[in-house]
Amino acid sequence: MMAKRESNFINMLVTLFAVTFIASASLGLVNELTRDAIKNANARAQEKAIASVLPNFDKLGKSVMVLPKDGPDSLELFPAYDAQGNEVGTAVKTYTNKGFSGHFTVMVGFKPDGTISGYEVLQHQETPGLGSKMGQWFRNKDKPKQDIIGKNPGKVNFHVSKDGGDIDAITAATISSRAFLDAVRRAYNTWKNESDGTSGPTTTKNKAQTKGGNS
Repeated sequence: MMAKRESNFINMLVTLFAVTFIASASLGLVNELTRDAIKNANARAQEKAIASVLPNFDKLGKSVMVLPKDGPDSLELFPAYDAQGNEVGTAVKTYTNKGFSGHFTVMVGFKPDGTISGYEVLQHQETPGLGSKMGQWFRNKDKPKQDIIGKNPGKVNFHVSKDGGDIDAITAATISSRAFLDAVRRAYNTWKNESDGTSGPTTTKNKAQTKGGNS
């Protein structure tokens, strides 16, 4: 009886090991097969976001990673140029850690004079129907106090009106609104520190390379 129990125990261990090995190998294979696809999908999404937040451009310069003065992680700046090499704007991939559900990322476009040309929320976990409204709330032409497009964070107080600022928060989602504007201010301040005020990031000036543009 004892030998039979030991045999059953060994069989269970072998079976458990086999199941674990197969599961691990399967996960590894799936990860390997999808890694490039996920990477390519993320790259396409980023390119689409850059195109949507900037005025029409013909070339993207080499991107620059910059550590902001008010955050632990670097921002990425993408200067864009027309066919003659004149800068038309800079897209800034920015972030905040102050969202209702923590971290989220935003792509913000700036014209050479510092006004915002557009934005796209890239990733977030804010509450559906509340904080998630930030994707459209801050570009509502019919509500000037909400709309940030065409405004310059250096000339307009980019805090919610409840905190004495010039921007109306999302209804019932003040925390998410504060976080969104925190990300935008971080983008603007970082862009401004890297810019000479008229021609984008000084570290990338005159280094445009063909990357495609939007139409």
